[in-house]
Amino acid sequence: MSEPFVHPYIPNTAPDVRADMLAAVGAASVEEFYADVPADLRLGRALDLPEPLVAEQDLVRHVSGLLARNVPTTERLSFLGQGTYAHHVPAVVDEVIGRSEFLTAYAGEPYEDHGRFQALWQYQSLMGELLAMDVVNVPTYDGFQATGTALAMAGRMTGRRRVLVASDVLPAKLSKVRDYVRVHLDLEAVTPVDGTADVDGIADRLGDDVAAVWIETPSRTGAIEHRLQAIADAAHAVGAILVVGTDPVGYGVLTPPAEQGADIVCGDIQSLGLHQWYGGAHGGFIAVHDDPRFVMEMPSRLFGLATTDVPGEVGFGDVAYDRTSFAHREEGKEWVGTAAALWGIAAGVHLALMGPQGMRDLGEVLLARTAYAQRALGAIPGIRLTDGAVHLREFAIDVAGAGLTASGVVDALRAEGIEPGVVAGEHELVVCVTELTAQRDIDRLAAAVTGLVAASVADAAATLDTVATPEEHRA
Repeated sequence: MSEPFVHPYIPNTAPDVRADMLAAVGAASVEEFYADVPADLRLGRALDLPEPLVAEQDLVRHVSGLLARNVPTTERLSFLGQGTYAHHVPAVVDEVIGRSEFLTAYAGEPYEDHGRFQALWQYQSLMGELLAMDVVNVPTYDGFQATGTALAMAGRMTGRRRVLVASDVLPAKLSKVRDYVRVHLDLEAVTPVDGTADVDGIADRLGDDVAAVWIETPSRTGAIEHRLQAIADAAHAVGAILVVGTDPVGYGVLTPPAEQGADIVCGDIQSLGLHQWYGGAHGGFIAVHDDPRFVMEMPSRLFGLATTDVPGEVGFGDVAYDRTSFAHREEGKEWVGTAAALWGIAAGVHLALMGPQGMRDLGEVLLARTAYAQRALGAIPGIRLTDGAVHLREFAIDVAGAGLTASGVVDALRAEGIEPGVVAGEHELVVCVTELTAQRDIDRLAAAVTGLVAASVADAAATLDTVATPEEHRA
């Protein structure tokens, strides 16, 4: 073809249209829009696409081949976590969210709503009860965005820039939050001590320019923060806001952050009725007390009871709609687009099925399984737990004393059908257990690691024997 190809269904592919758009924004090329992406993360070449496929069945075959290269965690003994977890999902959860009135409705608007607003209101109510908070939003994209928004709220409310990051945060989450708030907030790390926040270190760094103290509990390694009230008191003394990022799965047995001084509680609902899949379904939540100062800073949608045109009739709809970017458009405090509403309904069904006793039982099982796995792996010679904190679901081990590397452990055990955890450093491996992890599964992992340690010791002894002098051999 001598003429440039213009796709009939993809807009802005005409060269003259693209040139006009670049001129309008003052850019010389499309590549300028990606200037913030580090060079080592760019592909640097054309996409490796197949030749044009002439029929739908050819496309199905090609894509099916690509998908077949994935291995689901259900086909291996998996101890993978780090943000996406394998919890039991009752069959009724998938059945409910597969209904057409929930699955196909875009955002539950009045002209298409068939109970979606009510389902999300019930989700918000159940989350509020679990978290001991009054107001919970309709889910945002994921927990990363929810945390970034929570910190942005603190910055707007205080008019300050500094945020003290006092926990060990999942690297991907920290990176995304930093990208989200870097224009108007400065994140400063306060190194944890023995797995949890350094209260004295936080106090030393606090001042009247601190917008928020950000705590993650459980932390990246599953450590539970046990001094939230002391941190809250110190933050409040200088007018700062305590933002707690968390996973709601443990609050059937743990004391909610809201009852320990937290002002904003945020996180991800993936653990509540959402599958691990190939990276999980994710939805973010933000929870605050019934305080207009906080509620009116929440940019995401809130559903509540609302009167209708029929006297005495009550329905479900948006609360304080004027907060949102939908109402303010370009003058909005923060832009919020499509919500992960379907996942909110899934979490609501899950919480309704579990009830208070079910969530209590789940929390107790998670704590017990985690403690058992810690004891089993920590008892292996050369394997060390990285801290002494109480852990929920995840913990880190150091394998340096056994002459192993974390990646070496993963490679060796993967050959045995075991995914032993996520590599977090040369010698650090983060191990995750849930209610789906049986005691025999943990015992199998411990036995496999013990075998690696024994082989490492034998190799080290053989190496020493090989380099010994003739006199040493005769001795």
